[in-house]
Amino acid sequence: MMLSRTPLDEENHLLVHGPSFIFQTLPTMLSSHLPIPSDYPHRQALLTAIELARLAGAMLLDVHRQGPQRIERKRTQVDLVTEADIASQEMIMEGLAARFPDYGILAEEEGGRRQSQGGALWLVDPLDGTTNFASRFPVFGVSIALWIDHEPVVGVIQDVVRERTYWAAAGQGAWMDLERKLRVSDAAALDQSLLATGFPYSRATAKDINLVEFNYLIPRVRGVRRAGAASLDMAWLADGRLDGYWEANLASWDWAAGVLLVQEAGGVISDYAGRPWRLDSPTIVAANPYLHPHLLQAVQTARRAAGLEHP
Repeated sequence: MMLSRTPLDEENHLLVHGPSFIFQTLPTMLSSHLPIPSDYPHRQALLTAIELARLAGAMLLDVHRQGPQRIERKRTQVDLVTEADIASQEMIMEGLAARFPDYGILAEEEGGRRQSQGGALWLVDPLDGTTNFASRFPVFGVSIALWIDHEPVVGVIQDVVRERTYWAAAGQGAWMDLERKLRVSDAAALDQSLLATGFPYSRATAKDINLVEFNYLIPRVRGVRRAGAASLDMAWLADGRLDGYWEANLASWDWAAGVLLVQEAGGVISDYAGRPWRLDSPTIVAANPYLHPHLLQAVQTARRAAGLEHP
């Protein structure tokens, strides 16, 4: 069963009246059909994250269909931000703050910080794949995660163009919409695997930009995809469409929801040194449990041969 969107007239009302209207209209259908126990302690957080991701996704899809948007640059010529990034972030942050005023928020764009009164932290990427969005390349998403005491408890990733909601709750599995529980693939060897990766914004000036790892792996695997949205790479890994993923030098909000999705779908996550992944980890290796040791070893071998340490 797909997650049905709010009725069109209500959805338009939301977009006109802003996120303060959201929590008066959370659909009861979603709550009653969610395949987790009614007493799950983070159920309301999950419902909130799903609805906000879908609302932000609907807004982004509408903007995407309207055509090119005004683009600004952040730190480099290739690190972009659009008005849609800001609008999505404002919608999500206001919604989260309204329902969970004591939780911290860490979001990508300027103004995306809110101090926590405890150990709960929302991590938000309001538009993952801004370069794709700005070029009207149809691969971009919304990512919302809740971590409590340094552990992930809720993760939601909205595939905006395909209108699919990937979500996970700690101990409750990973799902796409309401219809299908996710499971990682069973590819056990590199030459059987389809991988994903990415390259940093600093690639014009930095030396360690993932080319060493990419060049080592590309002749040893079935293929490598570089779609430009890390959250979707991890959602598709959890869904068994990809077998493994590695990348470095992204921010915690890029990975925070996907980590839980992959883990709940049976996958394994580490950093380049093989340590358990944390929010401050600068690198990530994710794969099904059969492939992970081979992918990790390949990344380490490539870096060792090039004289690079594990960041």
